[in-house]
Amino acid sequence: MKGSVLNYDPQSGSGLISGNDDRRYTFSGMDVQSDFNALSVGAIVDFTPEDNIAKSIFIIEPPRSASLNINLGDGVRGGKSRIVAALLALFLGSLGIHKFYLGYNRAGVIMLVISLGGWLMFGIPTMIIGFIAFIECIIYLMKSDDEFYNTYVAHKKEWF
Repeated sequence: MKGSVLNYDPQSGSGLISGNDDRRYTFSGMDVQSDFNALSVGAIVDFTPEDNIAKSIFIIEPPRSASLNINLGDGVRGGKSRIVAALLALFLGSLGIHKFYLGYNRAGVIMLVISLGGWLMFGIPTMIIGFIAFIECIIYLMKSDDEFYNTYVAHKKEWF
């Protein structure tokens, strides 16, 4: 059965789903079978109802109207601007600053370490990391706000 998440408390690990049958089902975070990070209010889910409990929950579509996902205009959606990410990639990309901005700390640290350590190898690794950041800048600018949000914020794609 399909439904939408009405409420979810990550601290208690429980929530409420409104099913397509106009009934409400409680659920536990342990019953989520897909990307747990996409679980929030407004997400469209598929689940198996058992009494008034939702089991085997799969997220079909991330939320579109939840407070963090509102399109704020000027290239901002989900609290992250594709323009800011592109400018950071262009000017500070070899240091991985755009990765830190998007919340990809591991990727940011990798770029930072390779870039700083690359000077020991005549700057060649640093230039490669800078080229990767430049390509990511172009990719960010070529995407619409919705595509950028879905790819880099909702689905957390770290690398181009």
